[in-house]
Amino acid sequence: MVIATDILDKYPDLPDTNPSGTHLDWAWLAGHESEWGIRPKPSARGLTMMDIAVGSYGEVPEVPKHRAMAARGADIDDDVPDMGYILNKKSDVWAENVSELYEEAVARQWSATRDIPWNELQELPSDLEHAMCQLCTTLSEIEMIASDLPAKWRWRMNHEFLEAKMFLCTQIMDEARHTEVFRKRALANGGGLLKSRAGTESLLRTIIEAKTYTQATALLHLLGEGFILDLFRQGEAIAPTEVEKRIFRMTMQDEARHVAYGTLHIRHSVENDPDVAEEIHEALDHGEHAMVALGGNPDMSTSLALLLAGGAEKVEEVGFPLQQRLNKNQFTSYLARCERAGISRLERTQLPLDKLGIDIEAIKGPGG
Repeated sequence: MVIATDILDKYPDLPDTNPSGTHLDWAWLAGHESEWGIRPKPSARGLTMMDIAVGSYGEVPEVPKHRAMAARGADIDDDVPDMGYILNKKSDVWAENVSELYEEAVARQWSATRDIPWNELQELPSDLEHAMCQLCTTLSEIEMIASDLPAKWRWRMNHEFLEAKMFLCTQIMDEARHTEVFRKRALANGGGLLKSRAGTESLLRTIIEAKTYTQATALLHLLGEGFILDLFRQGEAIAPTEVEKRIFRMTMQDEARHVAYGTLHIRHSVENDPDVAEEIHEALDHGEHAMVALGGNPDMSTSLALLLAGGAEKVEEVGFPLQQRLNKNQFTSYLARCERAGISRLERTQLPLDKLGIDIEAIKGPGG
């Protein structure tokens, strides 16, 4: 194997200028001697981001020296331009699972055009078609906030945390596809886009206007996307045909990644900077009220109840009880995520836990 510095020794007479007179600098031939020759080994899946995290290339600094777009691990000049990043601590953006989630995301991308069997869509009774179109109208509205929010913050993150930035790129694409698939479903069966209400927009505004990225992550991933994930998990019960079931299965796998990132990011952030816990709590205090308002949105709740009942005839005796059970499961899962993230809301939340029928001891778990 040729060591990089040997090249300079072997060719001591390399020219100082090119034919046009431009000065030439051959210092790059020296490379990083300590890293030169280290070869990552591909895993069974191919060459992953985890596989190339070898030597210093796998070391993510707690506080990077530079605020440039230079590649982490490169020999960076001290005078590289400052990009003005404001998220310059690892705890601002990091999650221990972010590289694994990125690899999963790129491996499981799907197409709302090709991977949904649109030609198999069946004509539905008018009440079910209206309910599905209303649900898809609301979902197409909600999903894009989970694309806009990472885009708002991603370019402000230090480039040393490139794995987190790369993962958020996949989330942006995921959410664009979700908006696409629900918009297509609203139109594909002869229905259309129905009502949009102020309650939905209030929640979305709460998320997008969060003062810090960690607050925004808590509102988006722990609260907002967590609720949507639990909704998609009920896709078998909600979907009137195999087309909708396929849509919910595909979107669910994406949402699970986003929630997993957000949960572990919050945990990492709190463990490394306990002072951020209070600002997260303040954001969730406000966000929970907005989520309750969304849950009480008559369009969302009644369309879900009708779908769960399988039609208008049994909406009162079957649909609303099932819709209330879903609501309970959503809030229970949210509080459990907060526990896993190191942000216990059980003593802080103003949610009517008794009214919702939530078992606090079950959330706390053994020894809680």
